[in-house]
Amino acid sequence: MQTTEQIPDGYMRNAVGHLVPEGQVREQDKLRDDLVLCLAARAHELNAELAKFKEQALNDIEDLIQIAAERYDTRIGGRRGNVQLASYDGRYKVQRRIAFTEELEAAKMLINGCITRWSEGANNNIRALIDRAFRTDTQGQIKSAAVLELLRLEIDDAEWQRAMDALRDSIQTVGTAIHVRVYEPSATAASTG
Repeated sequence: MQTTEQIPDGYMRNAVGHLVPEGQVREQDKLRDDLVLCLAARAHELNAELAKFKEQALNDIEDLIQIAAERYDTRIGGRRGNVQLASYDGRYKVQRRIAFTEELEAAKMLINGCITRWSEGANNNIRALIDRAFRTDTQGQIKSAAVLELLRLEIDDAEWQRAMDALRDSIQTVGTAIHVRVYEPSATAASTG
């Protein structure tokens, strides 16, 4: 139980919220308490630093993508899709990955329902276009840019709109939806979620 109430001098608050005189608290409990509070404070500091790093990394990656787009006289809208960057010598790699929840499967089922309805009597190759959007890469990850491109289609169909709602809901909140992974291919990766 957390509280913002001031603890009087000479007392410690226990896990159920009672004030206990420090003289009645075992020395081992005090040592443990000090260590846990110290580690928790440092973890909060590191978490804040990682959040700043992640935001800066995402902005820098987006800037690099925009520079590339400008070189080819094109425009890329918003932070979308997975991107992998590598240092010139190949020693380091940085990935920007977007995560989806289980609601992506509901969106896929709704989209397949639309295709079945729309393509009655048509060539089965139409389904291949949507299946392509949900295809995974060599690491089993959904190619987010292809899936997110479906959101740009303006189709006036109630089932399609439900599918797009499910697709939007499957994209986790900004804080957790986009991951930045920095690693040396021959070493262990460091990741920010």
